[in-house]
Amino acid sequence: MATVFLNGAFLDRDAARVSAFDASVQHGVGLFETMQAVERADGWEVLDVDAHLDRLAVSARELRLTERLRVDALREAVQRTVAKAGEEEEDATRLRVRLTMTGGDLNLLQSSRSADQQSEDSARRSSKEDDQQPTLLISATKATEYPREMFERGVLATIADWKANPLDGMQGHKTINYWARLRELQAAAAKNGAEALVFQVSNYLCGGCVSNALIVKEGRIVTPIARGEEVEGAEGGSGRAVMPSPVLPGVTRRWALEWAEDQDIEIEKRMASIDDVLNADEVLLTNSSWGVLPVVAVESRVLGAGKPGEVGAAMVGAWRARLG
Repeated sequence: MATVFLNGAFLDRDAARVSAFDASVQHGVGLFETMQAVERADGWEVLDVDAHLDRLAVSARELRLTERLRVDALREAVQRTVAKAGEEEEDATRLRVRLTMTGGDLNLLQSSRSADQQSEDSARRSSKEDDQQPTLLISATKATEYPREMFERGVLATIADWKANPLDGMQGHKTINYWARLRELQAAAAKNGAEALVFQVSNYLCGGCVSNALIVKEGRIVTPIARGEEVEGAEGGSGRAVMPSPVLPGVTRRWALEWAEDQDIEIEKRMASIDDVLNADEVLLTNSSWGVLPVVAVESRVLGAGKPGEVGAAMVGAWRARLG
């Protein structure tokens, strides 16, 4: 069962529909966030909800989806959806929450007005906020229970054929255009892989198709520079012009790095090569659904001892403790 909140109203799953002229259907225009909610003694907690919604707001503004995103209202809508789903899914202790925001119904842009009037409207919209309303869809379902063996034994990852382009301004944002990534996941599954590692056209690591990557070597963590960290990760932090990063600034990645700092583990944000991956003691993949997932082999190359290492095991344990 799914609890669905669409444009301000709760609907049955079968009744939840968007227009055939919605920008998501016509042009693949939209953003999304996937979150996890955990039942606590005093109610439901949506993990890192503020970080997720802040990232959505930044992307919506930078990609010009909308500049009128009200994070407080979005948070309330997420919490209402989770509370209702918790009532409907009586045996659930964790929920998967997906928030999707699209460019809205393109019919709203159509008009029978004259060309001069439309030109006037265009000029007015360029000087103030557009009246176009995004489509907002929030769904909450019982969270996926991943096999415990995945975390205790580790998983295989493959190398994706698809390459990320740092000059593509859409990269590094969580857009709904996931076709290339889903194809790579299908290819990975055909090889019994749980994820596919994506590299840039320059052959530097981005992460997994649906995850961020942490490389552990001799007790240190190396992670690819994410969008917004380019100057921070540049040599000496000089502030000079640097190549934009196509890496999503992952919310669970941020939690993992904060945890590592608390454990006095040294962290380096930099460009990572395939050699960094293949020579790693451990590779960890993070996202909001599975938390921390250890990789023990990449294609035919076994990593480290061929089993989750000390850092990965501890981080997995910390994530489980966070879920309660």
